Amino acid sequence: MNISIESIYFHIYIHAKPELKKLLIEQLRQKRQYRGNVRRGKDKRTTIKDPVRIDERPAEVKGRLIPGHWEGDLIMGKDRASAIGTLNERSSRTVIIVPLKARDADSVRKAFEKVFKTIPRQMKKSLTYDNGSEMAQHKLFTKNTKIQVYFAHPYSPWERPTNENSNGLIRDYFPKGTDFNKISTKRLKEVQNQLNERPRKVLDMCTPKEVFEQFVLSKL
Repeated sequence: MNISIESIYFHIYIHAKPELKKLLIEQLRQKRQYRGNVRRGKDKRTTIKDPVRIDERPAEVKGRLIPGHWEGDLIMGKDRASAIGTLNERSSRTVIIVPLKARDADSVRKAFEKVFKTIPRQMKKSLTYDNGSEMAQHKLFTKNTKIQVYFAHPYSPWERPTNENSNGLIRDYFPKGTDFNKISTKRLKEVQNQLNERPRKVLDMCTPKEVFEQFVLSKL
């Protein structure tokens, strides 16, 4: 017998008594007080100029059969005064944690470009990103890396599922309130390696590192 994920959430958020609901929510990875994302007021984030929306993304990205398509975002630190970048390859679930000196558009672009320079050519085809203003220089990023950036719709984290799930795993190591200015690059690398060397059920118990290396060797 199988139970759907939505059924579990339904009983947590709708059917559970207040005391039990609080206890169950504490066991959830992100500990949200509600199911889904609630839009509160007007979107005050900086508008991205000339965004290429996810609707224009090639169909091959959604299927995950063709490697080299990435998802990205930032994880904010204490009082939003620091941050780290996160990148995830959709097919292998590989995660890259990007150290950031600052989270302005110029700093983030340069940090992401530096990371992608180390990745084999066949493994960098596209990047699906959140609507954060740190990706305002997406056109220059694409010019320098040849990687097309697609933007998810506002308040739609499920359009970047691999990245959202990975960010939750990273939060196990760096909970909310973490000051990333005090976290060394060495520590970020250790966490990245642990996540990439963790067997995943979705990968038939292979690790993201193993699957990524197989893709590279196959030269798809």
